[in-house]
Amino acid sequence: MARHAELIYIVEDDPAIARLIASTLEKYDFPSARFDSGSALLRQLERQAPALCILDLGLPDMDGLEVMQRIRDRHGFGLLILTGRADTHDRVTGLELGADDYMVKPFEPRELIARVRSILRRYRPDRGSDRPPRRIAEFAGWRFDTATHELTAPDGHLEALGLAEATLLRRFLERPNQILSREQLLDEQQIEALDRSIDLRVSRLRKRLEENPRHARLIRTVYGAGYLFGAEVTWL
Repeated sequence: MARHAELIYIVEDDPAIARLIASTLEKYDFPSARFDSGSALLRQLERQAPALCILDLGLPDMDGLEVMQRIRDRHGFGLLILTGRADTHDRVTGLELGADDYMVKPFEPRELIARVRSILRRYRPDRGSDRPPRRIAEFAGWRFDTATHELTAPDGHLEALGLAEATLLRRFLERPNQILSREQLLDEQQIEALDRSIDLRVSRLRKRLEENPRHARLIRTVYGAGYLFGAEVTWL
């Protein structure tokens, strides 16, 4: 059977759990590489990025949420948290920092594969013949590549957004100068997403786009209704 092209990194310090994850992926023909610390992962990312990273939060050298934040500052691949932390605060924080999904141990192997496949589908480029492979949006001096999730600032600085922020930005860009409710902005793929998580995600996106996030000009709050993206958008 042909192997998938998508390489998956496993960041887990418990050898038994790491082996279980790797064997589960292997059973479904996903190649993987294992790392037992956050620092080992970050060193590897300087050489090669995966299609997806399965990340434990309880790492021996640094907190997994810090690892996530450092990943999302530079990379745009899929992120699945697989952890023993069942606390709602950790779940929401993880999702808002850019995780695509959150699972709590112990896990059912078939569910893990289902969630891995779901994330990978979202990151694969659209291969439909009626659409161009790339779509570029320009607004207020910014440039956003919806295929790679790369956001270029007016000064030329480039960074890759995580899927959650990229999805939110694209929804704003596709319907500029319209009031969008939290329900309209909600990622339909997101498991157990909360209204509060949308507010936090908007706040995070504002920090990237606005000179003064407390007095936002691009992403405006319409009290009692939702948010409005106040810019003209040109699609290339």
